[in-house]
Amino acid sequence: MKQWLFKNWAYRLLSLFFAILLFMYVGSTQSSTTNNRSGGSTNSNTQNFKAYADLSKLGVGEHTVRIQQDGLNNDLRYRFEPATIKVDIQPRETVTYPLTVQYSKRNIASGYQAGQANADVKNVKITGASDQINRIKSVVAQLNVPQNAKSSISSQAIIEALDSKQNTVNVVITPATADVTLPITPGNSKELPIKLEPKGVTDDNESFTLTSATKRVRVFGTKVELSKLSSVKVEVDTSDVKKTSTKRVVLDAKLNNVKGFDPEKITVKITRNN
Repeated sequence: MKQWLFKNWAYRLLSLFFAILLFMYVGSTQSSTTNNRSGGSTNSNTQNFKAYADLSKLGVGEHTVRIQQDGLNNDLRYRFEPATIKVDIQPRETVTYPLTVQYSKRNIASGYQAGQANADVKNVKITGASDQINRIKSVVAQLNVPQNAKSSISSQAIIEALDSKQNTVNVVITPATADVTLPITPGNSKELPIKLEPKGVTDDNESFTLTSATKRVRVFGTKVELSKLSSVKVEVDTSDVKKTSTKRVVLDAKLNNVKGFDPEKITVKITRNN
């Protein structure tokens, strides 16, 4: 009988022990879930809040405005750095400006001339703060002309508003681009023979034979300049030639008092005679 009672109490104690373990496990699980949910809510808040400055009640002029937030949990502690910003509010204006085309004339090939550039936009609307609009001195379509351009160009150009120092003014331009055509044609020209002459001869006994496969070139210039020219003088440096050498020689426009040549360079074979 005693043995039966002992076994019965042993079972009861064992059941109580397992019940305590189960209670402790359920309590820890609920605590972990609550913490996770609380943490998830805090992460959601930090991702979805926004900082802003309310300018709705401010007038024209300079103001110091406090940074505010929307969306943060009320239990969170926070601060902004800086806490305020300075704002300059100017009246908004819309004006109309004539458009001109701007490009680098230096990129036009020698002996060629650019005609009148034409854009499909004649006037543009400009919107911005009054102080920025007052800075504008010109509104231009910036046409990109490749170096040594010899043919007409049709391209889309970005429109910019510039101040007196050619700096870009911060305004909104409508339209923002224009289609521009720039005609490029040869100037007055005529074809003339070349006359090769050695340059750099220091001894009267030195002599050279100069030959080139190019016999004639096209010369560009004014009518008066071309009328004075019957041949193109080409000076070839022979100072470093010991026996035979071949060189690419640039035709000198200043030497011949003209605007340029086509081609601008020729190949010359140099042979020392003694």
